[in-house]
Amino acid sequence: MLKQFLPTSLLAVLLVVLTVAACAPATTPPGTSGPAPRILTLMTHDSFAASEAIIKQFEAANNATVKILKANDAGSALNQAILSKGNPLADVFFGVDNTFLSRALNSGIFEPYPSPLLADIPADLQLDPEFRLLPVDFGFVCLNYDKQWFADKQIPAPQTLEDLVKPAYKGLLVVENPATSSPGLAFLLASIAHFGPDNYLAWWQGLRANDVLVSDGWEDAYYTQFSGSSGKGPRPLVVSYATSPAAEVYFSEGALTTPLTGNILPAGASFRQIEFAGILKGTPNRDLAAKWIDFMLSPAFQEDIPLQMFVYPANRTARLPDLFQQFALLPETPASLPAETISQQREAWLDAWTTAVLR
Repeated sequence: MLKQFLPTSLLAVLLVVLTVAACAPATTPPGTSGPAPRILTLMTHDSFAASEAIIKQFEAANNATVKILKANDAGSALNQAILSKGNPLADVFFGVDNTFLSRALNSGIFEPYPSPLLADIPADLQLDPEFRLLPVDFGFVCLNYDKQWFADKQIPAPQTLEDLVKPAYKGLLVVENPATSSPGLAFLLASIAHFGPDNYLAWWQGLRANDVLVSDGWEDAYYTQFSGSSGKGPRPLVVSYATSPAAEVYFSEGALTTPLTGNILPAGASFRQIEFAGILKGTPNRDLAAKWIDFMLSPAFQEDIPLQMFVYPANRTARLPDLFQQFALLPETPASLPAETISQQREAWLDAWTTAVLR
């Protein structure tokens, strides 16, 4: 009907305009700019932390939204990941450490990814030759002591594990139960590495006779039973981390310039915990998951780690904050046990420890 009322020339122009409009791509709705962000889900333990600015850096570079799925402690999180094998709850898992490494690998839930960033990670941190789990950070479980308590009592702080069973240190030490606590397990493993599988129980029985206190977890041991730092308890020795003094200064928000606690780092008695990340088999976002692994190993993320989770970055090119260089020195000779040996013997060691120390 339109053709009846328009001159031929005007009709031709209108037809051209309508044809061009029909062929033009659809306009982007107001308030949007391209495709919607993809969601990258990271499954991890409750202690995972990263600064908001670092997370946003990855999101902006990859048009992604990072979803953090915290699933209790590392052991519980790994159990959930194993139970969801074939239908993963996330794209990437972070938080497996070397005490659970063999179990995680044997579960078959991770797929290989030899990130190019591994070139900057020391070989002794790379424990999986098939690149299913890649090292992200590491830390040391050791003894912390209350400097003021020992100064006031004019008693020298112990320097070795052997010192702890001496009468001078009776009733001074609090440790965590290795069956319920990650640092507790690490300290048990350190004692096995130091004294040997045939002799560690005798040392633990000596600790029991010397009135060692066994706490269920690190928070109770450090904040309730320990006398140093912000603790208000009676015991000046605690199993904690080599980074605890640095954390003490950091969280004092300027009130402290030096820590009130110190580290005791006897040769071969500070257990090194290494944390790993891996791509969960079956993820629909394999390419994005690989980019996240690369990002976690990059200097930007690695330099964010120390003051977020108070562990050391795995990437050798990452700069450490001044607090770490001043108050979180690395042990020269840490304790060492093969991950496979830990996996094979862990339950037997725990049962033997429980019988010797708690019963």
